[in-house]
Amino acid sequence: MAVIETAERMLPASLRPAGSGLLRMLAGLLTGRGDRATAQRMALTAFSIRIFSAALAFISQIVLARLMGEYEYGIFVFVWVLIVVFGDLSCLGFHTAIVRFLPQYKAAGAFEEIRGLTGTARIFAMLSGTLVMAVGMAGLHFFGDRVEPYYLLPVFLGLLAMPMIALGDILEGTSRANHWPVMALSPVYVIRPVLIIVFMLAAIRAGAEHSAVTAMKAALAATYVTAVGQYVATLLRLRRHYSGGPRKVDFLAWLNVAFPIFLIEGVSFLLTNSDVVVVGIFLEPHDVAIYFAAAKTMALVHFIMFSVKAASGPRFSSLIAEGTREQLATAAIDAARWTFWPALALGLAVVAAGHFLLSLFGAAFTAGYALMGILLAGILAKALVGPAETLLMMAGKQNLCVGLYAVALTANISLNIALIPHYGTVGTAIATACAMGVEAVLLHLAVRQALGIVLFAFSRLPAIEETRVS
Repeated sequence: MAVIETAERMLPASLRPAGSGLLRMLAGLLTGRGDRATAQRMALTAFSIRIFSAALAFISQIVLARLMGEYEYGIFVFVWVLIVVFGDLSCLGFHTAIVRFLPQYKAAGAFEEIRGLTGTARIFAMLSGTLVMAVGMAGLHFFGDRVEPYYLLPVFLGLLAMPMIALGDILEGTSRANHWPVMALSPVYVIRPVLIIVFMLAAIRAGAEHSAVTAMKAALAATYVTAVGQYVATLLRLRRHYSGGPRKVDFLAWLNVAFPIFLIEGVSFLLTNSDVVVVGIFLEPHDVAIYFAAAKTMALVHFIMFSVKAASGPRFSSLIAEGTREQLATAAIDAARWTFWPALALGLAVVAAGHFLLSLFGAAFTAGYALMGILLAGILAKALVGPAETLLMMAGKQNLCVGLYAVALTANISLNIALIPHYGTVGTAIATACAMGVEAVLLHLAVRQALGIVLFAFSRLPAIEETRVS
């Protein structure tokens, strides 16, 4: 408290009343005990890591683009996105199921179940990741003649990383379930990107080519180093918290929960990355690079949505359990407003600085400037309904979300296939923006139908009877 009192005295007199309250709230957050304080500290830590990792990811992509040029960079990002997508999907939702079950077992003192769950999930991830890798290798063997030659070796190298990507996801879920945010997020979002750059620079210094193959070798090495280090650190920490002993395995019960989660998160993940994949299939690597740079730059605006989602989930859950429909509607519309207006401001700022930001990747990348405005239109359409999918999932409407995401994904892929042959990367940006618009409309209608809430950033708060949310 002495530090807080000193900080209060340093504040200007005009800011002292507001600043004092903020400082004391921060002190309570950092020093408080109990489940709520622990959860709040984890959220704050995770939020800070994601801010840092977003900046780090942007910088690392600039470095890679500068090292390779747009053609080789386009090959690398297409292959790496494919590998990460399928590596994540290969877990079949087990990484999130751990977050669901482990805290319950911990509260009940069921250490046998914890040991069984965490051990089974790690083995399952390695086996499923290896199976996906084997299927990919078989595909390369039998259908390699249908794949562009410049993709063959990078894809082969990427497939070797598949088991480690799946294992990393499981280890991240294990750490999240135990409220270890630094151990959960740092390996994948901080350490691995840094190691890719370090290994890439070391390889080039040793005489390797400035190519996608070199970058994939660096990514492969970084993935193994990160996953093995994360595995050892997580295992040691688990042993300190849950001493060795017998294990109890209830695989079917865990799979029954994991698989629906896989459907929800899998479709959402595919929707997020489908544009890059489709561009890679239909266009040349330099087009992939330019589109990816524009999309990655506009992804800075998506961080607003991530932040509001992270803050809104617990609030929605609490109001659904204990609040009225009017209170839930107020919270939902507030969240939509807190999503849209900051997204609009940040989006316009990013577009205004678009030429400069894209030039950081290389002179050729400024050709993607027009794509940024198109993508912003889609982002703002989605922002108009705020964290609508979070609201639906907190209300137990997960299956509805799966259907909505599936429709939006189908629209995205269909529009890409229709527009890319005629308009190239501009067609991809239009398809992606339109798919976001479709997703926003469907979410708005779903929330209105399922919960009776007119969720829109410009909505006036409705007059709703004081009834419990069901």
